[in-house]
Amino acid sequence: MVVGTGSAGAVVANRLSADPSVRVVVLEAGKRDRDPFVHIPAGFSKLMRGPLDWDYLTEPQQGLAGRRVYWPRGKMLGGSSSMNAMMWVPGFAADYDAWGEQAGPSWDYAHLEPYLRQVESGPLVISEQRSPRASTAAWLTAVRECGHRVEEPTSAQPQGFCQTRVTQRRGARWSSADAYLKPKTVRKRKNLTVLTEATARRVVFAGDRAIGVEFDHKGGRTVVTARREVVLCAGAINTPQLLMLSGVGDHDQLARHGITTVAHRPAVGANLLDHLVVPLGFDVPYDTLFAAEKPLELLNYLLRRRGMLTSNVGEAYGFVKSRPELELPDLELIFAPAPFFDEAIGDPYLNHAVVMGPILLTPASSGVIALRSADPYDKPLIDPRYLTDPAGADREALMAGLRMCADIARSPALRGTIGRIARPLDATELDDDTLARALETVSHTLYHPVGTCRMGTDDASVVDPELRVRGVRALRIADASVMPTLIRGHTHAPTTVVGEKAADLIRSAH
Repeated sequence: MVVGTGSAGAVVANRLSADPSVRVVVLEAGKRDRDPFVHIPAGFSKLMRGPLDWDYLTEPQQGLAGRRVYWPRGKMLGGSSSMNAMMWVPGFAADYDAWGEQAGPSWDYAHLEPYLRQVESGPLVISEQRSPRASTAAWLTAVRECGHRVEEPTSAQPQGFCQTRVTQRRGARWSSADAYLKPKTVRKRKNLTVLTEATARRVVFAGDRAIGVEFDHKGGRTVVTARREVVLCAGAINTPQLLMLSGVGDHDQLARHGITTVAHRPAVGANLLDHLVVPLGFDVPYDTLFAAEKPLELLNYLLRRRGMLTSNVGEAYGFVKSRPELELPDLELIFAPAPFFDEAIGDPYLNHAVVMGPILLTPASSGVIALRSADPYDKPLIDPRYLTDPAGADREALMAGLRMCADIARSPALRGTIGRIARPLDATELDDDTLARALETVSHTLYHPVGTCRMGTDDASVVDPELRVRGVRALRIADASVMPTLIRGHTHAPTTVVGEKAADLIRSAH
């Protein structure tokens, strides 16, 4: 029994159902991924706030002037891999070694690297961009002029900047569902059942053993029983919510909502980590995705799978240190040749513009996912607590990254191209006052929540190194929620790796 078809869930369902003696039932709360904007790479923002989006909002953020931050999550076949920016950035070897320190050596880079190579050479298709903008090349020239290195995106310890590799096949999105659930050989398996528009309500227990999942489907409520195990792959928000609705969580919080405790696990929903980005916006005269919806671009895409609509928006990035004494980078700088303002959900920006900004990779601040009520349709409370670390290190690091972006914007390669400051609003100079205002007013999630059901060898962890939920039996978790720390990269790659390893752990247990 698998809940969720995202970056890990699709993998788990595929790998387990490869054994014809095993019957696998998969629940997906969302619909099929038939909307054309799922498959047209540059169209992913059209999905935001729509029926294929969970459409979450955080609690007001003290560190961001009290703003509530929009958190999109994919609610469809493929999960968030069907609406992300398709960036394949697996992170540093040292990030996985940090997992190994917390969850045992089988989770270090040496043990996970074979899974990463298997994914990259197998079902997922990792491609170079087909039609990157000339402004992206100019930005990479500018970062070189500012003393940064430009390199190929293949290293286990990246040292500089590059164009983004993307999860695309012939210019179209290639999601985890495309890779692991849709191939004909998988769809024909008689032992695999994938139910869409099937909302999991709770895990059903007999004593401390998970025996199935109660879910709503086609107007009715059903329980599917699991002879072996239940595997939750619903992501860093929905998995802890589902655990708590099922009685696995902090006893006091569950009691407040009238939920009987099956296992007292206070860490469920805690340790919420996310990457925060601060996008500075600039008007430019031409060559941006502002023109991506023109008829000729649509024709170019439909006939040749070329042109602006193949863009993933975040076309280039690089890793830097906010302080030279750091052993590894703590910031990523990202570039988008598009007016990607207000997370693309505000009023359309009627001009050519580009965005560049720092991403905080290793935040000292952490937050929590909590229940708002015992109703599974009531969105959970999401409080990432951005920039609340007492020492102020997160804010200081992002300010250093913003200053780097200001230097890049002033470089010779962009002279005559970078124009008026478009974000933050009403800014005229790239001074510290403007950069601090950007941090407060335009920063938002980079869509990488992790850690809310962290794995570890310690008794306080939610899952053990085999991904089994502590305190109960026959229940595992395989998604970004088990990651004890963020990686210096983007979460699609490591979440897929978690799915591959989880499938091996489950198969070896039976």
